[in-house]
Amino acid sequence: MSALYVAGPMSGYPRCNYSAFNQAAAQLRATGYHVENPAENPEQADWAGYMRAAIAQVIRVDGIATLPDWQQSRGAALEVHIAHALQVPVLPLERWLRDGVR
Repeated sequence: MSALYVAGPMSGYPRCNYSAFNQAAAQLRATGYHVENPAENPEQADWAGYMRAAIAQVIRVDGIATLPDWQQSRGAALEVHIAHALQVPVLPLERWLRDGVR
């Protein structure tokens, strides 16, 4: 089973955009992926705490599924940058859903 991390914007969105993250995670899980969803992480004191948890997830997965407007997010851009440096595939959510587990 392939493991994917969901990357997208949170800051400035109502309820931190958790509904989009949770919907994406449910769709990916239904397709057979193991999903690392940052919206399911424990509450942190600040942005740096959330990013430390997220980066720990990014380094363990086989791919990154991006949500719309991820490029507008400082955190998602950092997650994608790390994934590229580690040669981890980064594709839009729809592509992972269409292509299925590899």
